[in-house]
Amino acid sequence: MAKQIQHAIFAAIIAGVIIAPIFGFQILRVGMETTLKPDWPMIFWGMGIVFVFQLIRPKVLALLSKRQQTISLPTLNSKTRQGLMLLLVAAALVWPFFAGRAQIDIATLVLIYVMLGLGLNIVVGFAGLLDLGFVGFYAVGAYTYALLYHWAGWGFWASLPAAGAMAALFGYILGFPVLRLRGDYLAIVTLGFGEIIRLLLINLYPITGGPDGISGIPKPTVFGYVMGRRAPEGEITFHELVGWKFSNVDVIIYLYLLALVLALVTLFVSNRLMRMPVGRAWEALREDEIACRSLGLNPTGIKLSAFTIGAMFAGFGGAFFAARQGLVNPESFTFIESALILAIVVLGGMGSQLGVILAAVLLTVVPEIARQFAEYRMLIFGLVMVVMMVWRPQGLLPVKRPHVELKA
Repeated sequence: MAKQIQHAIFAAIIAGVIIAPIFGFQILRVGMETTLKPDWPMIFWGMGIVFVFQLIRPKVLALLSKRQQTISLPTLNSKTRQGLMLLLVAAALVWPFFAGRAQIDIATLVLIYVMLGLGLNIVVGFAGLLDLGFVGFYAVGAYTYALLYHWAGWGFWASLPAAGAMAALFGYILGFPVLRLRGDYLAIVTLGFGEIIRLLLINLYPITGGPDGISGIPKPTVFGYVMGRRAPEGEITFHELVGWKFSNVDVIIYLYLLALVLALVTLFVSNRLMRMPVGRAWEALREDEIACRSLGLNPTGIKLSAFTIGAMFAGFGGAFFAARQGLVNPESFTFIESALILAIVVLGGMGSQLGVILAAVLLTVVPEIARQFAEYRMLIFGLVMVVMMVWRPQGLLPVKRPHVELKA
């Protein structure tokens, strides 16, 4: 007990040192003088909360571990699982017709992060390669569509495969320098790749528009008909074709349904890949590269395939992001986006597809609900991640890996 009290006092002091410069002082301007007013209650409250948390943490962790051992989730057979999945997809298809505009817009953003999370899950969760520059592939897909429209007049559906192919090409190119790297060194190289992409987009002003980006990117069409209020000269809109009255909500619903289809395709393809030999090779590489090589597998091709396929899904998500926003600029593809996508994969459970979907919903919807705490968003985000790593380091829904136990 004495040792726990010592740890709690030390943690409270560290918390006070961190809280004091950020929340513990107020800058007051009186006439020509500027003074700092300490907010002692805020500092002591923060230290007290940390002290109490450190005292009760061992008991809470022991209680949670016992509860996890006693709770067993019912196992579902394949038919029940497929029926439940079809029911969820049907609910997702019907839901936007009864929801508000803001809710549909947030759900569309969630589906974009689901696509990105599933793509990064291939690299990090399946193959075990830590990638901190995944946002670079996201940017490549977005700018591929923007540039093809700006310079060649291509539409969304013609640019979507090109965006995926271009991002996959960049993933393949990135794979070569990192073939001999693992762990921290791999993370540093991929982080540098993401920053190089962003700086290139800023500096190639004649092509990419520099910091201003590219605007006026059109929304996806419906069988060649414009989903908007007005169509180009000589064409008709989709609403005029079917005889509907135009509404901006219809465009938002269409973008949501399109994002849902892309997310489902990403989920289906990644799920099938895991059951194929390439998926088993990713798992072997993640567990032990030396053992993987001894089995006759080629780690070079396995790494390249993981980077290439994961980057392809990021390219699809980037093209859809550009179509949804109508504007792309380098500030949309900073390192914080890579950190958020990686947090989705880690929080959901590396290798777990359902966990990635759940984490994408939580990390996207919760900040939108708590907008009144916008200035504390990153603080709350960091606190939640720390608590999760202490309480459940394997993630919300960890994937169940097949194993064999030998009796003594």
